[in-house]
Amino acid sequence: MQAIRELANQGQSIRAIAEATDTARNTVRKYLRSTPTAAARPKRSSTLDPFKAQIRQWVSEDHLYNCQTMFDRLRSQGYTGGRSLIKDFVQPLRPARARQRPVRRYETRPGEQLQFDWGEFTYDADGTVHKVYGFAAVLGYSRMRFVCFTKRCDTPTLIRSLMAACEYVEGLPDAILTDRMKSVILTMDGRQPQWNPQFADFLAAIGVTPRVCRAYTPQTKGKIERSIGVVKTSFWAGVRFTDIADLNRQALAWCDQINQRVHATTHARPINRWVAEGLRPIPTGYAWERYHLEERKVTRDGFVSFDGVLYGVPASAAVTGRSVQVGVRQQTITIWVGGQVIARHPVQARSGSQVIHPAQYTDVLPANQIAPAHQPVGHQVAAPATVQRDLRDYDAMCGLGSTEVAA
Repeated sequence: MQAIRELANQGQSIRAIAEATDTARNTVRKYLRSTPTAAARPKRSSTLDPFKAQIRQWVSEDHLYNCQTMFDRLRSQGYTGGRSLIKDFVQPLRPARARQRPVRRYETRPGEQLQFDWGEFTYDADGTVHKVYGFAAVLGYSRMRFVCFTKRCDTPTLIRSLMAACEYVEGLPDAILTDRMKSVILTMDGRQPQWNPQFADFLAAIGVTPRVCRAYTPQTKGKIERSIGVVKTSFWAGVRFTDIADLNRQALAWCDQINQRVHATTHARPINRWVAEGLRPIPTGYAWERYHLEERKVTRDGFVSFDGVLYGVPASAAVTGRSVQVGVRQQTITIWVGGQVIARHPVQARSGSQVIHPAQYTDVLPANQIAPAHQPVGHQVAAPATVQRDLRDYDAMCGLGSTEVAA
């Protein structure tokens, strides 16, 4: 029936054709199956056709699958098409991906382990690209996450970041798992890590066991690896901040939010599972606070340098040229000498700035009024007069008498 064929060519469904022609659907279906199909439309030529043999040769002989490289090479050979044609042609030529072997998820008991890692984050400031370092930690059982950002990722900064993470989760785990970063491990003696002494001393003092993940087994620390990725894709993308203190305030608020959400793996809120962690209490007093401190030397004009900022000390402390201890807590720089605090300053985020102490130059004279220090003095005297003596005088001084020679 010509009407059925015309409606089918228009793209009408069998049901629509049956209703339009008042024909049973099975009859329409039977008629369309018996209708000879039109000859296939000839395939249009492509600008890539002259180069397909070359592409096949690259794939089969050189194992080249990079379409951008192919595009650059074919352009020099006269190809005028786009990259998408190359990608569509190469896709079925690619070797099948090897199936990944299943692995058992590495889980830990409550309170057993904290994992941590660093990530590098870039940001734009007035058209210039800068970077900060993001520290992330996660409790293995509850998946409680903590994130903070720093200007450095050396060992003292790492210790302070770990302390901040423990304070956020309100306790200490039995062990801390890390990969083979130089701020933690100096070298590997076979399977035995040679720990950074400063890092090992900190963990020994608080009773936490350091552990290093095995090589080529990323699933042992996959929780923190995923956490770094989550921070980059969920928090960092599009973040706006005035300084690093503002950035850390936003990061802390973000941690509070995600720790309230249902975790995709545990199907529970981290904050709810955190109650079962049973973490050990954090030490109090100087036993804990001392690990926030770093040693610095006071300059001649009464400053100590910390994170690129100069902080002044009072002149009465008389510490010019001496070593002091500097720490940062709750956005406050504290300077210690002999277990005593000699100065406190609010943290300054801008590198290169100076913070002068109110008593930094009390009773200190300007340089042009300081009397020069006493210098050692020598004395020049006149040379002694030369006396000429007879040689017989020297003989007499030596006890030698005159000798007469017999004729």
